[in-house]
Amino acid sequence: MESRLSVAGQTVQPVLVMFPLGLFAMAVLFDLADLLGGPTILGALAYWNIAAGLVVGVLVAVAGAVDVLFLRRPQARRLGALRTLINIGVLVAFAVIMMIRVRAPERVAGVGLFLIEVLALGLAGFGAWFAGQLANGHTPAFARAAASAGVREY
Repeated sequence: MESRLSVAGQTVQPVLVMFPLGLFAMAVLFDLADLLGGPTILGALAYWNIAAGLVVGVLVAVAGAVDVLFLRRPQARRLGALRTLINIGVLVAFAVIMMIRVRAPERVAGVGLFLIEVLALGLAGFGAWFAGQLANGHTPAFARAAASAGVREY
């Protein structure tokens, strides 16, 4: 998938994706350490990693939306919109997690919230993999199946 938003000839969106992904992964690791008996400051660190990941994640969503806005081919535009929706879904999941943690003492997460974090991180990993497949020019299986069935793009 081609990209219009670039700095010094390098696309911006794939580089930005790594920041919230890393921050969310560290939040999950901090919460795991906290649940396994670590100091409670680890829960607060996880909370602030989620906050920073949400801020950078909004920048990623905007960069992805700019890329999708300038795509010409309908199939590329649909796949780009799907990528953007996955990223927004991850942001919404982590925003809900953060809102729940605001009321918790010292911003720590319980086991149930931790499991939701792990699921949201898995969705973020899938979104990054999916975007990488599109950037490398691979067509997802559902798009190939639709093309072989004779589904035309309008």
